[in-house]
Amino acid sequence: MNLVNMKMEELEQGLLMQPWAWLPLAENSLVVKAYITKQGYALLVSDLQQVWHEQVDASVVSQRAKELNKRLTAPPAAFLCHLDDLLRPLLKDTACPGKATFSCDRVDEAVILRVQSELSGLPFYWNFHCILANPSLVSQHLIRPLMGMSLALQCQGRELATLLRMKDLEIQDYQESGAVLSRDRLKTEPFEENSFLEQFMVEKLPEACHVGDGRPFVMHLQNLYVAVTRQEIQVRQEHQGTGDPQPSSSTSPQGTENQLLSQPEEPVSSAPSLPVTEKDPTGPSGPVKRPQLSKVKRKKLRGLFS
Repeated sequence: MNLVNMKMEELEQGLLMQPWAWLPLAENSLVVKAYITKQGYALLVSDLQQVWHEQVDASVVSQRAKELNKRLTAPPAAFLCHLDDLLRPLLKDTACPGKATFSCDRVDEAVILRVQSELSGLPFYWNFHCILANPSLVSQHLIRPLMGMSLALQCQGRELATLLRMKDLEIQDYQESGAVLSRDRLKTEPFEENSFLEQFMVEKLPEACHVGDGRPFVMHLQNLYVAVTRQEIQVRQEHQGTGDPQPSSSTSPQGTENQLLSQPEEPVSSAPSLPVTEKDPTGPSGPVKRPQLSKVKRKKLRGLFS
């Protein structure tokens, strides 16, 4: 495998392990996930109807930066670092005004996500040119993880139902031993799973499954999403290492779900952070010194009547 393919594979795998973030725009809202390194970036954008994708290397970043920012001169790593700095805080707290403004245009079947900010006191512009994602990519980032999450949540529900039945038996034992509840308002009826499920379907389901603009999904389920995608990658790597064929689903309804649900959840902020690399956007190859940007001196134009 050559170096270019290795860099592209790093971007693909890094993007898969990132959570989704919610991006509010003036005209609508999008769910976005991105992975940025010094070699390039990978981006997925969806309006919950379609999914768009862009993945570029440093050479494309350099060329596009020259076209959009003629007054700024810097190596591509500097522009990638600046994009990292812009995207992360913008989606970390949507209530906090960011350093950049986003807008979105649709051209045929493509989407152009425009970013405008400042860099070294000069206007900075960037356009993400996203094309329709192929079915394999949609399956990898949405269909398979969502199926795995559904199985994991189903397993979690069964475990909770078992725990409730055990608690009822514990309470019954206390009562048979002569224990009396001191506060009547704390009294509960024995848990009946079938009755609970029927009541849930009637009373809670319409509200619980309201997708809306995608914000509930990105705010409350990203820890589980990341756990499922990491498990998917781990199983895939194990099968590649042993040479065994990969199973049709790497998330089994038993062992895998228990592993996912045993992971501690991190606190969720008011809005999720954009999925990018840690403070250093360079990836595993070590920190990159941010090159100093130089302003290109513009020649004073002389008019006909000067």
